[in-house]
Amino acid sequence: MQLYAALILSVTLSAACGLRCYTCESSDPKSCTNTTACDSGFDRCYSLRVNVTKGCLPSALCVWPMSCCEAELCNSAIPTGPSAIVLLVSSAILKFLF
Repeated sequence: MQLYAALILSVTLSAACGLRCYTCESSDPKSCTNTTACDSGFDRCYSLRVNVTKGCLPSALCVWPMSCCEAELCNSAIPTGPSAIVLLVSSAILKFLF
């Protein structure tokens, strides 16, 4: 139960501090290591795979061929940082419950 509370707390705190996204314009998705705090009204991270462009975007502008997501630094090429930790913790919780 304490792990569940810690998971909820970490997700709540990351949402309260504002969304952060990877930003870049590159031909190699793994070279995108710069991050930025999204401005007010920009509630999604996006990835455009044509020339690998990443950044923040309002949800109304999330259309194909862009990939959009709502979590902290979720537009990475590989799972890193808080998203990887949340994935591991949620997997551990499910393992203990089922």
